Amino acid sequence: MLNLTLQPVTETRLKRVLALYGDDEHFARQVIAYQTAELKRTVLGLRLDLQAFEKQYQIPTAQFYNRFQAGELGDREDFMLWAGAYELLRGNEARLSELTHA
Repeated sequence: MLNLTLQPVTETRLKRVLALYGDDEHFARQVIAYQTAELKRTVLGLRLDLQAFEKQYQIPTAQFYNRFQAGELGDREDFMLWAGAYELLRGNEARLSELTHA
C-alpha cells in the first residue's frame, strides 16, 4: 500500500487526475514509464556531452575522472563541467536501474 504525505492542494489535484484516469494501477504505471523515459533522455544527453569532452581531450571519461579526482588535472572549468556531467550520469543511471529492475 502506498502512503503519500501531500499538501492539501496537491492532494486535491492528484485526486482529480486519478479520477480522470479511472484506474490507479494504469496511472501509476504511466507515471513510472514517464519518469523512466525522462531519465533515458537525460542519460543520452549526458553521454553525448561526455563524448564531446572525450573527443576534445582524447581521453575516456572514466580515465579522466580518476585522474581528476586524484588531483592530477587541475580545476579548469571544462574539467569541472566534465566531472559534474559524469557524476550526474552515474546518478541518473542508478535511478534508472532502480526503476527498471525493481
